Parts: sequence; structure tokens; C-alpha cells
Amino acid sequence: MDDSTGLDRILRAALTLFARDGTAATTLTALRREAGVSVGSFYHHFHDKEEVAAALFTASLRLYQRGFVAELRRHPDPGDALAAMVAFHLDWCGREPERARFLFTERRPRPGGPGAAALAEQNRWFFGEITAWWEIQRHHGALPPLDLTTALVLWLGPAQELCRLWLAGQADAPSAGQAAALGDAARRVLLP
Repeated sequence: MDDSTGLDRILRAALTLFARDGTAATTLTALRREAGVSVGSFYHHFHDKEEVAAALFTASLRLYQRGFVAELRRHPDPGDALAAMVAFHLDWCGREPERARFLFTERRPRPGGPGAAALAEQNRWFFGEITAWWEIQRHHGALPPLDLTTALVLWLGPAQELCRLWLAGQADAPSAGQAAALGDAARRVLLP
């Protein structure tokens, strides 16, 4: 087995076990057994479970962020983009419930800890892309002059909360009607 396959197997096993048992309750022995890797292979990739959790967090967030940016680029009209990104968020959480639940419930890598530098670099790219898109739209008068944090809370906050409730078992899976309503709300709030 090559290194990337061992790494992928460990991360897939971590996603399965962390989703089922929780990160804290998952032992390294169970993780190695689920991944089908030897002790040496595991320690070739990771020093401990914290590194596995950090790598899984970063990999899961990377999938979301790359999909988000790709979808955003498909919509030249800012109003359509606002609604499409709400739909993307709901859809991604529905297609990747284990990853979404992990991102919602686990803490991100601590500053200075395992995975922190990789996550910081990844977030710089993502927020750079979103900021650049927002600033172009703002420059042309299509979107208001808001800081990115406020814009994202107004834009995706309701969809984020709906997904959080659903993934916690407190609400039904988001419907197409809810996606449309939340997309329309984002347009009303954010279009001048």
C-alpha cells in the first residue's frame, strides 16, 4: 500500500468512527483497525489522534471551500450567486452529513497546534476568493459595503443554523422550499 492510500484509509476510518463514536471516545487501536493499517503505517502519517482530527477537519473544510468557490464562479449575477450559495451550503451538508457534522461539532485545530498552519493557509485562499468576489460586486454597486464577517453571517447564517439543527436531529432535512426561502432572504437582505 502506498503512503497516500494509507493516509486516505486513516482519514476515511476517522470520519466513520468520529461520526459514530465521537472523537474523544475513538481509540487509536480502533482507528488503526478500521483503517486496516499497521502501527508503523499509522505513525508514518500521524503522531496522535489530535493530528488525525486536525487533518480530517482541514480536509473536510477544503472540500466545502473548493466546492463553494467553484459554485460561486458559476453565477455572474450577484443575486443569483447569493441564492445559489445558500442552496450549495444546504446541499453540501446533505451530501456530506458526516463531514458537516464533524465540522459543526469538533473544534478547529488550535493556533500553533497540529494542522493549524495548513488550515490558516487554506482559509487565506478561501476568504481571499470570497473577499475579491464581494469587493468586485460592491465596487459595481451590486452588493453593500459590509465587512466579510457580517456579510457571511447575513448570507449563510440561517442556512448554517438550519443544517446544524438537522444534523443534531432537531429538525427535518432541509427542503427545496426552505432552500428557496433562505436564498430569497439572502437576496433581500444583501442586495441594495
